[in-house]
Parts: sequence; structure tokens; C-alpha cells
Amino acid sequence: MHLPNSWQVVLPEQREIWEDGGFGLYIHWPFCQSKCPYCDFNSHVVAHIDQDRWGRAYLSEIERTGAETSGRILQSVFFGGGTPSLMDPSLVDAILRKVQQTWPLSNGIEITLEANPTSVEAGRFLQFQKAGVNRISMGIQALSDVDLKALGRLHTVEEALAAFDTARTIFDRVSFDLIYARQNQTLQNWESELSKALQLPVDHLSLYQLTIEDGTAFGDRFAAGRLKGLPDENCAADMYELTQEITRDHGFLGYEISNHAKPGQESRHNLIYWKSGDYLGIGPGAHGRLTLGGVRTATETPKAPLTWLIQVESKGSGEMFREAIAPNDHFSEVLLMGLRLDEGIDLSKVTHLIHPDLYNNIRHLVEIGMVQLTNDRLRATPAGRPVLNAVLRQLLAT
Repeated sequence: MHLPNSWQVVLPEQREIWEDGGFGLYIHWPFCQSKCPYCDFNSHVVAHIDQDRWGRAYLSEIERTGAETSGRILQSVFFGGGTPSLMDPSLVDAILRKVQQTWPLSNGIEITLEANPTSVEAGRFLQFQKAGVNRISMGIQALSDVDLKALGRLHTVEEALAAFDTARTIFDRVSFDLIYARQNQTLQNWESELSKALQLPVDHLSLYQLTIEDGTAFGDRFAAGRLKGLPDENCAADMYELTQEITRDHGFLGYEISNHAKPGQESRHNLIYWKSGDYLGIGPGAHGRLTLGGVRTATETPKAPLTWLIQVESKGSGEMFREAIAPNDHFSEVLLMGLRLDEGIDLSKVTHLIHPDLYNNIRHLVEIGMVQLTNDRLRATPAGRPVLNAVLRQLLAT
């Protein structure tokens, strides 16, 4: 391993950072049937949705952002939420037709739609597939009816498995989410549940540790001392290690801290985020990253659905603001996102962003076994990944 003794300014290569990461489109549908007590996403429950009106706003935003990014090859579209499977299939079809008219599409474009088991009907899924959706990400969250109820989910395990079977017969690629470190969950419970999940014909799993976020119902209960039975830090850490072991034994690559896939089935859209690609964020509360004229720019939209909708209609843009990202902040993002990946970051592609103290910080982290540096590729070790926030703080210290 070679570590430079000093830092020097190196001009960026002609190829921009985002080009290695790729270019994608995120569309946020902010509506759900109910609000889960652990959820801090921008999701809302309303009595009536004028989907035609919302459709006009999405198409307008695609046209606006398409004019700025003309000629770029689009590699992914992701319908997130909220619960996008509550969208009318005709609306999804109209959006994807507009997308096809706006950008050249990569040959292997990935088009993902998030779905909850309660909103799954074979007929709707067939219509989504005919519209162009080729990947489904399902929010199953638990394979225990008791825990599903505690998590505020509206489906049962039986309904979840039936929905998965429906999706699997229609789509070639199906992923689903599970949450661990839940209330009163033991290591043995999680081992049994994850093993059961891996017996299903699934090609991608997103496995998240339950986190208690401020502003959620769980956050309020926790602050009041009423959220009982959460595993302690040691037990949660054991669950993380067990997750890596079991998925690996079943042939799933832990390609990102919380995501595991069979070879070739990684989420191409999320890889754009983690590899510092460019992505457009359309819809209430959607964030974007866009490189224009060599300047990395952050975009953000209003969270309130009606505010966003009216702004698009009245001003012709759903953006609340956009601002250039300073080089040091850009590098922080590169580290924050890239070190989540098992493959890590190729520092040779971001030399113009590196701050003077980085290699000294790397030396220290190498010595204590938290990172590896081989041929300019920086990776978090298995010991470093569970404490990645602490690793990042050390890397960015000046």
C-alpha cells in the first residue's frame, strides 16, 4: 500500500465525476394509505387525490428538467414514496412515455416502482409492467404478524407473501425490505426470519436496522419512555453481523451496508446515488444532484404536496432552491455515499476535491483496522462499516 506523504492540487480529469456514477430520475409520490409510526419519509394520508392534476405537474417537471439535460442517457427511473403502487397505472404510463420522449434511454434501463402488499393487485401490476416498469421494490418489513401490527403495517404475513408471489410472476426483478432490531426481537428470531426470507425466489433484499427518528410516532413514544423492548446496542450489532453472514451464505453480496443482492441484481438506481452520479428529483420533498457546466448543484423541492403542486402550476418549476456545492462539501458527499459500498471509492477520480489532511487521517484508520487503501481505492473494512459515521468524521477531520 502506498500513501502519499503530501497532498498537492491535481486538476480534474476531463471526464466528470457524475459520468462514472450515471444519470437517473427519481419521482416522488407522497401519498400513503396510512402513516407508519417509524417513518420519517415525506408521506401523507389524504382523502382524495386528483391524479390527472398531479400527472400534468409531473409531465411539466420532466419537460423542464429534460431541457437542462438534453442528450444525457438516462439509466434509471425510480418511483418512490409514499406508496407509488397507489398511482393509477395510466399515470405511470403517461410519465414513462414522457420520459422516453425526453431522454435517450440506456439499453438496460432500470425502472423501479415501490409497492406495499396492501396495494398489490395482479391486474394493476400487469398494467405497471406494460407501462414499462421492470423492477418492483416491496415494503414487506417483517415476517411476523405481531411485529407488523407493532410497526403500523396494514398487511399480514400471508398477504405479503401472496403479493410477493404476484410480483414474482410478472416482473423479472423483485426486491423487498425487512426491518430488524425491532421491539422484543431476539437474535434467534431474526436468524429464523431472515433465513425464511432467503428461501423465497428474491434477488435483492434491503435490510435496515430500526432507527428511532425525531418527529415520528416512535420518536415521541421513545422520548416519553413508552417504546419498550428495543434491543440494546450489542444485540443490534450482533444482528448486523448475523445479517452479513446469513446473506453471504445464501449467495447474496452485501454490496452496500443495508443492501444485499445476487450478482448482477444490485439496484442500479441507488448505485447512482452511492457513486455520486447525477439524478433529478421530481415531486414534493425530492432532492436532486445535477452537474451543469462543471458545477455540482443541489436541488430541493417543497415537502408539502399542495405547495409543490401549486408552485409547478403557477411558476413552472417545482424547485424550492438550487445551489452550487462547495468542493469540500462535494468531497464529503463522495465519502459519505461511496464508503457505504463494499467496493469503496476510487480516490484517483476525485483528486481535485481531496483536502490536505486526508491521507494522514487514512493512515490512522488503516492502523486501527477501519479502512483499507489499495491502488487508490479506499474501502471501509468489515470492522469499519458498522461504525461508518465515526470513520467519516475521522476522514474529514482537518
